[in-house]
Amino acid sequence: MTKARRSLVPYALLTPGLAWLVVFFAIPLFYMAQISLKEGTVDTGYEFTWHFQTYVDAISNYRVQLLRSFEYAGLSTLISLLVGYPLAYAIAFRGGRYRNALLLVVILPFFTTYLVRTLSWQTILDDDGIVVNVLQGVGLLGPDGRLLATTSAVVAGITYNFLPFMILPLYAALERIDPRMLEAAYDLYSKRRDVVMRVVVPMSAPGIVAGVLLTFIPAAGDFVNAELLGTPRQAMIGNVIQSRYLEITDYPTAAALSFILMLLILVLVLLYARFVGTETLTGAEEAPA
Repeated sequence: MTKARRSLVPYALLTPGLAWLVVFFAIPLFYMAQISLKEGTVDTGYEFTWHFQTYVDAISNYRVQLLRSFEYAGLSTLISLLVGYPLAYAIAFRGGRYRNALLLVVILPFFTTYLVRTLSWQTILDDDGIVVNVLQGVGLLGPDGRLLATTSAVVAGITYNFLPFMILPLYAALERIDPRMLEAAYDLYSKRRDVVMRVVVPMSAPGIVAGVLLTFIPAAGDFVNAELLGTPRQAMIGNVIQSRYLEITDYPTAAALSFILMLLILVLVLLYARFVGTETLTGAEEAPA
């Protein structure tokens, strides 16, 4: 009897999490799928008719916004990786007693709401702001040039808001690297660049994978940055979904677009995991023969 009870302990521990997922994820997902296959309007009511044409129309009408969302998310993820990796490396290997303080600086933006952080970029990139004035002064921006309401502003806002999601997994992976591995590489007369590329980067691969996923997935569905820092020409699929849900009240199209976005992200994640390997994704590397 005691053994039987012990075998039930893992399932008992899983129950709260599973219940949370069922109530707040699976059930809403089911209702959203049902709505996407309905026909009608808010005034006349909706009828479930297995209307798959909604998905075809959604892809046909909003493929530009879909592609733009993945383009912006990909650019932001790449920039975050290029900026975040050296910073995470410096904190992990050069931070010393200031390591915790530097990590606090990384997560400090989270103490301010997402909306306020994005609104602050409106001030930073304003036509009369210091950034535009400096760029115009050094000739990198024309007299009538601007940063706000451009693609660059939207990508910069997304990068800034999701940069900590890249830095923290990278730091966690880099911090676990045994310094003696680096010392051994230097003892074998390896150059610093070779040590970084052949030792540090491969051993931090799980952090790179996690950082890319944690940055790309929410960035692809973002709509706040495009709304506040861009124009309709920079609209992402999240802006279309938000508009269809809250302004036009076209619930079937909004639900269909949500599922299309989730499906495309899932496909990209699976392809990415297959490309980098599941061992790298989980942090478990096969032992050399």
